[in-house]
Amino acid sequence: MRGGYTYIMANRMYGVLYIGVTADIALRVHQHKTGLGSRFCRRYGIDRLVLVEEYPTIEEAIVREKQLKHWERAWKIELIEAANPEWHDLSQFHS
Repeated sequence: MRGGYTYIMANRMYGVLYIGVTADIALRVHQHKTGLGSRFCRRYGIDRLVLVEEYPTIEEAIVREKQLKHWERAWKIELIEAANPEWHDLSQFHS
């Protein structure tokens, strides 16, 4: 059984947010950084990984992604800042 990740990317601190889900976080972040991740990320220059949550199964990660996408923006920012107050790019830890 393969695990999964829910992640949030941003273009800058308090900037545009993108929420995604993947089974391979390193590959997915690389795709975003090279412009192959999503049209939305390309359009807004979203290339900073600011939050990663790991789950035992991809199904659990998908449930969490759907939950986060329905959250208010302020809640998403609070979640990011609880884990990553400086909004550092965490991609170096997930490569």
